[in-house]
Amino acid sequence: MSAGTELTALCPLDGRYARKLDALRPQFSEYGLIRRRLQVEIEWLKALAADPELADLPAFSAQTLADLDALVSGFGPAEAAEVKGIEAVTNHDVKALEYWIRRRLAGNPEVTRVAEFIHFACTSEDINNLAHALMLREARDETMLPGLDRVVGCLRDLAHRFADLPMMARTHGQPATPTTLGKEMANFASRLLRARSRIAGVRLLGKINGAVGNYNAHLAAYPDHDWESFARRFVDALGLEFNAYTIQIEPHDALAELFDAFAAANQVLVDLNRDLWAYISLGYFRQKPKAGEIGSSTMPHKVNPIDFENSEGNLGLANALLRHLAEKLPVSRLQRDLTDSTVLRNMGVALGYTLLAYDSLLRGLGKLEADPERLDADLDANWELLAEAVQTVMRRYGVANPYERLKDLTRGRRVSRDDMHEFIAGLEIPPEARQALLALTPGRYVGLAAKLARRI
Repeated sequence: MSAGTELTALCPLDGRYARKLDALRPQFSEYGLIRRRLQVEIEWLKALAADPELADLPAFSAQTLADLDALVSGFGPAEAAEVKGIEAVTNHDVKALEYWIRRRLAGNPEVTRVAEFIHFACTSEDINNLAHALMLREARDETMLPGLDRVVGCLRDLAHRFADLPMMARTHGQPATPTTLGKEMANFASRLLRARSRIAGVRLLGKINGAVGNYNAHLAAYPDHDWESFARRFVDALGLEFNAYTIQIEPHDALAELFDAFAAANQVLVDLNRDLWAYISLGYFRQKPKAGEIGSSTMPHKVNPIDFENSEGNLGLANALLRHLAEKLPVSRLQRDLTDSTVLRNMGVALGYTLLAYDSLLRGLGKLEADPERLDADLDANWELLAEAVQTVMRRYGVANPYERLKDLTRGRRVSRDDMHEFIAGLEIPPEARQALLALTPGRYVGLAAKLARRI
């Protein structure tokens, strides 16, 4: 892409961030959509010719099948431009592709004899719904999930590396029971693994049943043919799940489910970005400076958490689109209206901002270095964190009003090591329990955090 194109692009995905999103362009560009439509049209023609019950359409020779496959495999941006040229006249994108196929195969006598079976009994949505499902499946499986897996992998590495590094937790922003830095990373890895399963588990649906979903034209031409079974086999062969009940459009429920699943995963990532931002602010993490980078135009010392901020901002943009896609697509007036058509053209934009957010987050994660001294200083300054442990042991041994006594000692004030030890020394509990509490420090009061962090 030339610099001039980048500088004049209306959308930053095709401008400033264009090079980071090359993986999605083959799926979600206009070229990508036309390519998938072509695949469906050609596979439909091949399936019709392969059915011995359709005697008007003889089986194709091996050479013709090779020609048809080559039409798909050799389809590139130049061919897509030819289709768009035809569309400029027809003002109909799918019909333009049909005409282009006819022209390209005009030299093949086997196809020419049965040219009317190109796009046979199909409404445009028969082609489009399958094309969109194929686009999404490829993008999800080959680009989006691997990107999310890289984020989970980084979090898992951090969880294992810092499994034993104690950290003062915060609830409501205030000092709370200690954990470990690794366990906090493991929490997010676990949530993302669950979100990933939901994304991967969406079964994308497809249909090829005509203008209102009843095979009307199919049966008018071939009344005795089992068109529903034929359509089911065709959709299954594309690797999609057959939807037997549709209006003119495939109702998009599965697409909505998938977009909602991506949005849910993105919300976990928003939470992660904000927590990492806070840990950097608290000094628990430092960021490795990059040579030549500038954090502020006036404050030379700054190393800002810009990667996490960029990731959060792009996740917000992604989810605005993903939520709209999820809410709008299942709604269509009667048999259909065209509101879904223009919205579906933004699938790549929604996933593009998501992928961009993954990239920023990964870059930020790669810069993180823990600061054990800062973590230890926070713990050592807050011995009141042991109030939970002490009052719970008091409960075990039947000491009266344990919560209230610790509340009087600790609420709203800092407690030193000596203050806590003096309180423990005066407790009427077994000596071994007293000694265990006296040996406890905020840094050792982490429960199963290390074990849980390593298990992820």
